[in-house]
Amino acid sequence: MKLKSLFHLSIVSSLALVGAASAKDAAYPRAEAQTLDLAQKAIAIRSVRGEGNRTIDVANLFRDALLKGGWQVGDIEVTPVDDTAYIIATWKGSDPSLKPVVISGHMDVVEAKREDWERDPFVPVVENGILYGRGASDMKFDGALALSTLIELRRQGFKPKRTIVIEFSGDEETTMKTSAIIAEKLKNAELVINVDGGGGTLDEATGKPLYWTWQGAEKTYADYRLEVTNPGGHSSAPRPDNAIVQLSQALVKVGAYRFKAEQNDITRGYFEKAAPFTDRPEIAAAMRAFAANPADEKALATLRADPSMVGKVGTTCVPTMLGGGHAENALPQRAFANINCRIFPGHTKEAIMAELAQVVGDPAVKISDVTEGSVASPASPLRPDLMKAVTRAMTKAYPKVPLIPSQASGASDSMWFRALGVPSYGLSPSFSKDSEDFSHGLNERTRLSNIRPGITYYLTLITDLTK
Repeated sequence: MKLKSLFHLSIVSSLALVGAASAKDAAYPRAEAQTLDLAQKAIAIRSVRGEGNRTIDVANLFRDALLKGGWQVGDIEVTPVDDTAYIIATWKGSDPSLKPVVISGHMDVVEAKREDWERDPFVPVVENGILYGRGASDMKFDGALALSTLIELRRQGFKPKRTIVIEFSGDEETTMKTSAIIAEKLKNAELVINVDGGGGTLDEATGKPLYWTWQGAEKTYADYRLEVTNPGGHSSAPRPDNAIVQLSQALVKVGAYRFKAEQNDITRGYFEKAAPFTDRPEIAAAMRAFAANPADEKALATLRADPSMVGKVGTTCVPTMLGGGHAENALPQRAFANINCRIFPGHTKEAIMAELAQVVGDPAVKISDVTEGSVASPASPLRPDLMKAVTRAMTKAYPKVPLIPSQASGASDSMWFRALGVPSYGLSPSFSKDSEDFSHGLNERTRLSNIRPGITYYLTLITDLTK
């Protein structure tokens, strides 16, 4: 059988697992098939920063899909930048006086090594209704879903009153150079729907939707370099000022330090509303207690011990890279480490660096800000028009599922828009179990059951915001 026929058969077979209905009963058969097709083709393209970066091939894949979907060549811009690229496509509305709605995502992924994975990370595989591959959850599947839905909306004959722009950056996982460029180009937007944020939680036992979160704010990303230098010398004549030892002592202090716990309206709302859906009583009790009193030490200890919660209660800083020395038989002349911080809104990078210096308390340890591609940003406003549209869209896709506000512990392209005064919201409709969250990790995956309700959600949301 020809490869093309095999690929087509795999799509048809996989879509049979999306929902209980048969293929002929599928609500959006062409959009559903295109979502999986684009997601698999995009995952197969190694869009990783550095040598062999093929992000521009993902951009061209998306461009070709839009051209076949009714966009004109002049409506689409694919722009190379360094070793990557970005794409901006415009669907002009009938009223040019209205600011556009932007649908935002990214095409690049973090590195993945074949020897570490059960499957080749850049060979998409569907097993038991789950799509595996680098970018399956972050975020080539979500990008394909949004793109295919927009094409479906045009196929249905929809005529937007407000211009719709869909864009994908090419280095969101690294320097965010294209992210900043895109935000500057689109700073006249009414609002941004960031499909790389938010999402729903499934019950671990039953797989049923528990609740869905939307993101209205995010922490500031920062990298700091800790470095110790000294003259070094022969290893047979140890000195008290050993660079590796001094750095190690500093790292122990940083690792043990806890920044002050904080909350804002968004995070307080999350803890209050998400607590009833947590299947661990001790976590639920801690969430409620922290919402009522952010200084509750018992609640804090419980939340900080949980990887899914620690980033929600305040600033975090953690060592992520380490290096030093120049020869096995010589005293180290240099030792360094990278400290990655996720800063709670309201604090500057300079203030956190100063706090780290106090924690280390050793003038021999030099601290410098080496952050690339990050900017502090305010929370986006709680817009009644957006919340009405989101509520209607989620009700159609997932009836009776509670909607909960959240603040992202990570960083996304939203920061660049918010920094320019454009409200941006993480509004992905994809659901997963907490135990299946492997973004940036091994054996990344997403459920194909997200396709049909995701299309329903986007069709409703985009229509309501642009009609």
